[in-house]
Amino acid sequence: MLTKTSPALLTHSIDGADLRAKLTQAYEDSTGDVSDLRRKAVAILKREWDMARDSLLSHVEDHRGGLSTARALSKQADEIVHALWDFTLTHVYRARNPTEGERLSLVAVGGYGRGELAPHSDLDLLFLRAWKETPHSESVIEFILYSLWDLGLKVGHASRTVDETIRIAREDHTVMTALLEYRPLAGDTVLVQSLKEKLNLDVIRHGAYDFVTAKLEERDFRHAKSGASRYVVEPNLKEGKGGLRDLHTLFWIAKYVSASGPAPVLRESARPQNPNGWGALDALLTEKERLAFVQAFDFLWKVRILLHVTAGRAEERLSFDLQPEIARLMGYIDADGEPAVERFMRRYFLVAKEVGALTRIFCTKLEAQKTKPLTRLSHMIQSGIMSLTKPEHPGIVIDSGRLSVQNADVFKKSPIAMFILFRMADKMELDLHPDAFTAITRNLKLINAALRRDKTVAEVFLDILVRGKNPYRTLSLMTETGLLGRYIPEFGQIVAQTQFNMYHTYTVDEHTLRAVGLIREIELGKHPEEHPLATSLIPNLANKETLYLAMLLHDTGKGGELGQEIEGEIAARRACARLGLEDWQIDQVAWLVRHHLVLSDYAQKRDVSDPETVAAFARIVETPERLRQLLILTVADIRAVGPGVWNGWKGQLMRELLAATESAFRGGRGSEGDAVTQVREDLHARAEALREQLGGSNRDMRAWLATMEESYLFSFSPDEIRQHAQQAWSTFDSEPSARAHIDQARNAATFCISGSDRPGLFADLARCFTNLGANVVGAQVFTSTTKQALDIFYVQDSQGKPFGYDDPSRLRQLEQSLEKAALGEVAPPPPHKSTLAGRAAAFAIAPTVVFDDESNAHMTIIEVSGRDRPGLLADVASVINKARLDIASAHIDCYGERAVDAFYVVDHFTRQQLSKGQKDKIRRALSDVLDPPAPRPKSAPTRAKASLAR
Repeated sequence: MLTKTSPALLTHSIDGADLRAKLTQAYEDSTGDVSDLRRKAVAILKREWDMARDSLLSHVEDHRGGLSTARALSKQADEIVHALWDFTLTHVYRARNPTEGERLSLVAVGGYGRGELAPHSDLDLLFLRAWKETPHSESVIEFILYSLWDLGLKVGHASRTVDETIRIAREDHTVMTALLEYRPLAGDTVLVQSLKEKLNLDVIRHGAYDFVTAKLEERDFRHAKSGASRYVVEPNLKEGKGGLRDLHTLFWIAKYVSASGPAPVLRESARPQNPNGWGALDALLTEKERLAFVQAFDFLWKVRILLHVTAGRAEERLSFDLQPEIARLMGYIDADGEPAVERFMRRYFLVAKEVGALTRIFCTKLEAQKTKPLTRLSHMIQSGIMSLTKPEHPGIVIDSGRLSVQNADVFKKSPIAMFILFRMADKMELDLHPDAFTAITRNLKLINAALRRDKTVAEVFLDILVRGKNPYRTLSLMTETGLLGRYIPEFGQIVAQTQFNMYHTYTVDEHTLRAVGLIREIELGKHPEEHPLATSLIPNLANKETLYLAMLLHDTGKGGELGQEIEGEIAARRACARLGLEDWQIDQVAWLVRHHLVLSDYAQKRDVSDPETVAAFARIVETPERLRQLLILTVADIRAVGPGVWNGWKGQLMRELLAATESAFRGGRGSEGDAVTQVREDLHARAEALREQLGGSNRDMRAWLATMEESYLFSFSPDEIRQHAQQAWSTFDSEPSARAHIDQARNAATFCISGSDRPGLFADLARCFTNLGANVVGAQVFTSTTKQALDIFYVQDSQGKPFGYDDPSRLRQLEQSLEKAALGEVAPPPPHKSTLAGRAAAFAIAPTVVFDDESNAHMTIIEVSGRDRPGLLADVASVINKARLDIASAHIDCYGERAVDAFYVVDHFTRQQLSKGQKDKIRRALSDVLDPPAPRPKSAPTRAKASLAR
């Protein structure tokens, strides 16, 4: 970390004297016309600026720190601005004896005033006038601004008198913040001195409380706008939680409190010579914390500079398409099975976590110190009243409405007090005082092997996890202090861990804590309409501790050599044994962790109406209690992935699978074969009852039902079957029919297509959906004994909502197109952008083709996985059709950039499972479809919205 530009950092640096000499020569060679002068000056300045800037930025990755680069870039900009100012006032609009109205000063404010500049940041300039605007000052300002714009620089600017500046600063904290970091560049020094004096006397001295309050409120609003969590996997490193702006907030507040002097400057020494700004920081931070602060600042600055260089613009969001290149430039490599990009992002989130802890300590203390007397008095009264309540531990107190400790030795004498503090914070719904927060972070070494096996500590921890009012908030605070990861080392391994894909929105630890919080919300009945089944099941669980612990530990196996499920089971057993759980509880937690994906896999990738599917799932689950816990855990797990991932379609599939599995459990199973038998008998009984209920005296219905296979009868409700029958009758010996309606329960539009069966029908229908921008999420295919096809598609739009939910005309248009497609009149696929465009291009997606003959005795399940793109479903279906295979059902899902589709197929001629030769042939054909040739790479990553519709 440097306060001056390293000589080795630049191969070309602007020589101010030489630059002025070139500009003087240009003046002498010019016609004297203002336009000609500006054109010549810009040509010279641009050449120097581009050479210096390019030289500087080409060496960024060679140096550890980013702050030195930001300061060096600012210094080069200073040379350009100084030279332009001198040229303007010496050769273009010279005022030999400036009048009062011609006095002018140029001041850098904001980040540029602080002496830090990113490659594509604005130059924030204040033209300080002594009087109102005059023709002379207007011409000078215009010449300078137009010249800077011609250089390709972005300039934020204002032209004001000192009094105007002071008045606006009083009214606008944003302007005041920019002025805090002012730095004189050129011009009248008396004006700058006047600004300094009035700023201190008229604004800063009397407004500390209001400024601190405004900055903290601004911080909260900024966090909410950019994402309330600092653990969003595409973070905004400038405005996001734990980013550069949080560190800047500390500087602004410290500077305001110090009330005078230049903005704080980062130095390597423990005590900078100029204490202004840093004086307030040093009073609150230890030397170790201060060093962490400086290192975080330096790290974030380097990432920001590389981000600007890589994106070629003022980009502040670490998007997926940029992360791999930034990781490479930062020097990260693949290691221990962890990709370089994930190692880099973990480092980023650990820095963001460090920033959060430091800003919490600093801002909260300053907020308390600058509280108005009346507010402080109310806090004292509140603290006095609340202190009457006997605390759970004698060393814990309430200070200004926050939980704190009497002194730093409380935890040394009794480490369990750390856990009691958090339990009290949860019960009383209080925040932690920064003194308590700091005391915990400084005493984490007290959490040793003996404490981890202490039953009393475990009881307090389980109270927080299982019986707490808001476990997400409390466990998040514990993670911020480092206590949770220290107490449960298995969880500590996933703190700040990232998954480089478009499916997950948060880091692994943040996802986990959100999932725990969702279970608690379901238990409290906060989601009865979205999750009626989970809400009804959770009160009847035999043991909730196993559910909450399984959720806390379900992802602890990520990145392990043996795979997530096995490594997670091992970690869960180890953690639960330390917590003192009984053997049956440990087994339950371990089973849930090992199988936490099985319910979603079976529901979304298999046919839940297939008896073999239900029986196989029942054999894995074994008990109704496991089934209930697994359902709740799966719901919370999926919802915590990110906004929009959960939908009614997934919920309906899980409810159907759960109902069928419960039926198998009710019948009892003496052997594995009994499960299949029980399910078949139950479904057969349902089918017979439906035939009797629907057929009755209706001869046509009885005849039609007799042509349909039994699996069809228990796949739909009686009302749906009646509608299908009426549609089928209308298509006998006539044109095909397509009908659609919005299915709110499934969160999809249901399309039923009836007509004569033929080879390639499913592929043509799938292509038709793709052509009109519809996204197929599920499909069922039935063929009657009279060769009539009945194909059911469940379709959403690109936003995950039922297709055409807000525009019935889109449903009608698609119905008409499907009827033509059923006759083979399907339009060719429209041209679309490269399958590797945009953010999705950053991900390496290995295509896979898996055949499953075990889950169904009569069909082969083909599960394909590859990069999602428009038309993928239709292309895969075409391959299956060319192989002369019949599709019975298709199950479509998407995990961010990856598509996972499963097809139940049989050989068209033998009506049996596929042979080895057929599998080998279709595997090769599907692999070609799943992994098309990649386009030629572009010179720099670009961002484009990836289409997930297929």
